[in-house]
Amino acid sequence: MEDFCDLRRAVFHRIGVNAEAAGDRFPPWSVLETKELLAIRAALDKNFSEMKQNRMLWISVAEKMKAKGFNRSDEQCKCKWKNLVTRYKGCETMDPKALKHQFPFYDDLHTIFTARMQKNWWVEAENRSGGSKRKPNEDPNGDRELENEEKTKTKNGTKKRKWKRDNPEEHERNLKEILKDFVKREMEMEREWREAFRVREEERRLKEEEWRMKMEGIEREKMMMEILWRESEDKRREREEARAQKTDALISALLTNLT
Repeated sequence: MEDFCDLRRAVFHRIGVNAEAAGDRFPPWSVLETKELLAIRAALDKNFSEMKQNRMLWISVAEKMKAKGFNRSDEQCKCKWKNLVTRYKGCETMDPKALKHQFPFYDDLHTIFTARMQKNWWVEAENRSGGSKRKPNEDPNGDRELENEEKTKTKNGTKKRKWKRDNPEEHERNLKEILKDFVKREMEMEREWREAFRVREEERRLKEEEWRMKMEGIEREKMMMEILWRESEDKRREREEARAQKTDALISALLTNLT
């Protein structure tokens, strides 16, 4: 999902409205600004996961952004975060090689959601061992506020699966399945990364081999040119010596005739 401000700028440019004035009100998000938003959001992720109403948290995010030199409102930060989460969820079926080109913030969001998932697993383990009733965030790749908005829009939607706390064995089995799925996913990502690294190394090796062959060809050509130059110099020197000998012989003959 593209940013609303970029679309608005393009529309204003089409209809002839002053795009600069519109850009001052809704400037596009730069890469550095988006990175800063993700860093601030990651630092407050625990608070976002625990609070249902997080308007004050988004105000805090906007204030931190302003302290960093980026003038953004809480609604703009929230809208940008929702767009990033939507694009992150849509990247699950994409080719890993194209992720960095099409969505450069995938690794930042993946780090946030992976840390959230690990915290949820620790909470589940503590609940199972100590009997605590602390409830983890049900969706590790989402937000409570986003979930509440989706629930209000889709009242007749399917209900999310809940943990069965009255059956410890089933709960432990579910936890093991989640861990197994997570480990499998991490191994697949590592395997894909290793394959991409191998392909890049192979391409680099081929380019280096091609460059080395070109340099060897240039060196050979340089040596041949130097040999030809030396041969031409030797021939020129021989001609000069022969001409000098003839001149000396002619001068000697003239002197002999004169005497």
